[in-house]
Amino acid sequence: MNWLNRRVRGFRLVDLIALGLLAVLILGVYLAKTMAGGERAKIAAVERQIGEEKARVRLLQAEVSHLEQPARIERLSETYLGLAPVSERRVADLDALPELARKPIAPSAKPIDVTPDPMALAPAEPAAPLAAPTQVAAR
Repeated sequence: MNWLNRRVRGFRLVDLIALGLLAVLILGVYLAKTMAGGERAKIAAVERQIGEEKARVRLLQAEVSHLEQPARIERLSETYLGLAPVSERRVADLDALPELARKPIAPSAKPIDVTPDPMALAPAEPAAPLAAPTQVAAR
């Protein structure tokens, strides 16, 4: 008797093997589809995050564009730093540079506020040493 025609409980052995392979294939396709669905969800989440980041980059570029406007920078420098555009009489030719280098620098019209050096303000003598630590009696 051939092993392909052998019967087990009324079914041929080859039919049982084919049924088992079919069940394994169905299970494999189901698992592959489930995993693909999970990957699809992850891809969608990453694409959504990329879109949000691109929108944030556009927003930051617009903010930088606003902050770098020359008129705004000029207004802030005049308001907070006391700077102004260079006057015509301050422009020099290339030939006049050696003569200007020999001239002393005139003091600025507005005094500059300088933060004092903390080391210069420190007392000349060192601080007294700390008292010895006291011990607490154990109960």
